[in-house]
Order: sequence, then C-alpha cells, then structure tokens
Amino acid sequence: MRVRSLGAVVVLAGSLVAVAPSAQAAAAPAVQITRVWYDSPGVDRRGNASLNAEYVRIKNTTRKAINLEEWVLHDKTGYKYLFGVLAIKPGKTITVRTGQGDSGTSTLFWGRRAYVWNNDADTAYLRRADGRPVDSCAYRATRSGYVDC
Repeated sequence: MRVRSLGAVVVLAGSLVAVAPSAQAAAAPAVQITRVWYDSPGVDRRGNASLNAEYVRIKNTTRKAINLEEWVLHDKTGYKYLFGVLAIKPGKTITVRTGQGDSGTSTLFWGRRAYVWNNDADTAYLRRADGRPVDSCAYRATRSGYVDC
C-alpha cells in the first residue's frame, strides 16, 4: 500500500536527527488508486447491479491530462482491465466498475459476469502500457466493504 510521508524525526542518544523521506514516499504517483469497493452491498449473486457495485476509483492528481491508453488495472489473481483510448483530465476521477454497461469518460465497465476483488483480501495494481507500476492499494476485509487508499 502506498505510504505518504514527508519524512521522520528520530531521537538518537539525546540528539535529534532528521531522516530524509525515501524517493518513493516523497513522490506520490500522478495517477492514484483512491478507493477499492471490494464487497458490493447485499448478497453476492453475480447480478449486474451487484457486480457494478464493486469498483475501483482512480484519480489524476496533476494539472495536466494523462493518457491511460493501454494501461492495465489488475488484481493479485491476474484479472486485467485494459484501458482503451482515454485521457483522464486534471484533478478528475474515473471509476472502473466490474460488471457491464456503457462506458463514458468518468465511468468504465469491465464487462465481467463474475467478481474480481476478493472480499477477504486483495491488491489493486495500476500499470502503464509498458508494464511499469504506477500505484497499488492492498486491503484486508473490513465491515465497510471498501478501502480508501
């Protein structure tokens, strides 16, 4: 899971020592997974409404549009959603829903007839077209059925 930290201060032998943040902690990704709703409300019967209540939200945190074409969203098992031609606008969020529907600029549909995100624990990964990791969000089950990353 991503850690956002500005650094730490450690007390050693009575003196203060500033510890610089790691490069990974200091540089938050430009595109972030902000929420995984892994346990859709109600009974899991694979109905399209239930499937679409399972989703991942992704946000562009920059001031410029970012092209997501051929980026991949996937879980630990290997279920993959391949983004088509799509640019996420500055500061905007897109939602990738598991089930079927008509995709637009802010909501995309995976088109599956079965659930992707495990209810007990899983990790959502976002990768660029060249396979480089962008962001991830790991979770363990909670009463709420979702995790904010």
